[in-house]
Amino acid sequence: MHVGLKLAEGKTKIIYAHPSDAALAVMVQKDSISAGDGARRNTIVGKGALSGRTAANVFALLNRNGIATHLVDAPEPGTMVVRRCTMIPLEVVMRRLATGSFLKRNPGTAEGARCDPPPVEFFLKDDARHDPQISETAIAAQGIASAAEVEQMIADGRRVFATLEAAWAAQDVTLVDLKIEFGRDASGTLIVADMIDNDSWRLWPGGQKDRMLDKQVYRNMQQVDAAGLAQVRDLYATVAGLTDGWK
Repeated sequence: MHVGLKLAEGKTKIIYAHPSDAALAVMVQKDSISAGDGARRNTIVGKGALSGRTAANVFALLNRNGIATHLVDAPEPGTMVVRRCTMIPLEVVMRRLATGSFLKRNPGTAEGARCDPPPVEFFLKDDARHDPQISETAIAAQGIASAAEVEQMIADGRRVFATLEAAWAAQDVTLVDLKIEFGRDASGTLIVADMIDNDSWRLWPGGQKDRMLDKQVYRNMQQVDAAGLAQVRDLYATVAGLTDGWK
């Protein structure tokens, strides 16, 4: 589709002005993939279309379940028309099973231990500082978000997690953890925004870690080669296909 001026560009996407509506933007996914705060970067042809397809399916599901997101339309794979937002520089993370960095922050917790209810953690988006964890009190004290907005992010985050967990469980896939972001639209309303795709979660079919479908496969690679990148693309295609069933 036709787009306006470039507004911003990140590691995996470009945001353009909408050609006719100042309250909207056009988000185009790139074929890039990265890990380690951008220290590792590669290109996977077709990844942008697969990630965009997954995200559009996810946001559409959330919208249908009464959870406000920035998605307005997805006119083509890899492209979404979204409500223009001022993003809050936080990652909101929820976990059903203990794994990864959660184990380091919670010594003595067993790998795969169930978290019920899933804890909600906040991380400040700052690659130079490796996205440090930040407390709810500090978020409000530093003016990043109000105390009321923090409470809304926790409540909405739990609703997002429950909705996606149920959708994945229906396909015998365990949603292990999930990272989401929020923004304020033109009216100042807090909504789920940015991306929720195969970079945003851990997925274990049948609850089995050795069958993971997500970006962790790329992060775990000792050496990246063409065969490994093809494997990652296949996983992204599998996930996009599974989320197509949510329409």
